[in-house]
Amino acid sequence: MMKRVIAIVFLISVFNASCNSGSGNRNAVKTVSEETALAGFLIITKVVDGDTFWAVDGTSKSIKVRLIGIDAPESRNVFKKKQGYYGKEAKEYLTTLLKGKYVKLEYDVDRTDQYGRTLAYVYLEDGTFVNAELLKNGYAMVMTIPPNVKFADVFVKHQQEARENKRGLWKE
Repeated sequence: MMKRVIAIVFLISVFNASCNSGSGNRNAVKTVSEETALAGFLIITKVVDGDTFWAVDGTSKSIKVRLIGIDAPESRNVFKKKQGYYGKEAKEYLTTLLKGKYVKLEYDVDRTDQYGRTLAYVYLEDGTFVNAELLKNGYAMVMTIPPNVKFADVFVKHQQEARENKRGLWKE
């Protein structure tokens, strides 16, 4: 516990130092408070694409998080995967939704995937369920992989509603 507190204090001081440099605007960079870090919230540092992002968790490590139960189109050509229809829009939407925000993770059966990414259902501080928001607004499709199926039925309903209302991917 003491190591975690020391790591949190270190992280806070690093963020505060970055806030105090440059323009002098302390609000320019959102800081991770000890209280927020201990409450289990992460701060987003980078959005990779419409279903994956990097965050810091109150330690000196960053974690890569993959949203469970959804699949957003690729936002760029990567390895054998080609940029998908609505991929850039999905990344932009997730970036707008998460940029500089705190999130809390909820896990299902598997906590990591074959690539070492943390698998999670993600919630904003105000309770917004990020995985569901992407589906509701047509920025992702349902992709449930057992045993991580806790919200599969809910996700299918959100996708169906987006499709019926021609949102995002489902526009004509």
